[in-house]
Amino acid sequence: MEWPDDSFEAPLWARGLRVAGVDEVGRGPLAGPVVAAAVVLHPDCVPPGLNDSKKMSIKRRRQRAAWLTECAEVGIGSATVEEIDRLNILQASLLAMHRALTNLPHRPDHALIDGRFLPPQMPCAATPLVKGDARSISIAAASIVAKTWRDRHMRALAQQHPGYGWETNAGYGSKRHKAALADLGVTPHHRRSFKPIHNILWQGETASD
Repeated sequence: MEWPDDSFEAPLWARGLRVAGVDEVGRGPLAGPVVAAAVVLHPDCVPPGLNDSKKMSIKRRRQRAAWLTECAEVGIGSATVEEIDRLNILQASLLAMHRALTNLPHRPDHALIDGRFLPPQMPCAATPLVKGDARSISIAAASIVAKTWRDRHMRALAQQHPGYGWETNAGYGSKRHKAALADLGVTPHHRRSFKPIHNILWQGETASD
């Protein structure tokens, strides 16, 4: 298995620049916000075992997230369900990334952004990296922090709206989640612009006409 490394960070670190890795999670779920993290690693304090969060166990991901909170600078940003429905999921993801960067304790000198696109009005120079969470340790760190934060948020929402299985599916369209939508209906935390939710609401409006 290939691991992300510091090949993108090292030349910037050599120039004395503070580098932020930025990644988002939650583009695909039917419910909940999209969440981004920005992480500035210190070259002399990089936790071992950083990897794309999707390739890590829950236990290892939580452990690494705790380490990063202690030894790195972290900023969290999110875009609400309302913003996702109004802007579209891509633009909402970029907005969450921008917010994560601006929520860092100190402005970075350069940002490594996961994906093809850069958020608008960047506060610093930036480089987009396709599949960056598998290539850059800073972006991998951001993916770990963002997923850990969002999963925790979805578990909290699951306490308010039991039955949808958000504590385990994090809002993705699992079989249990879709069955609960049919039985329990749509909550305020569901993304109305997403086709499965839109169809349920449209069918409800048609039935009431």
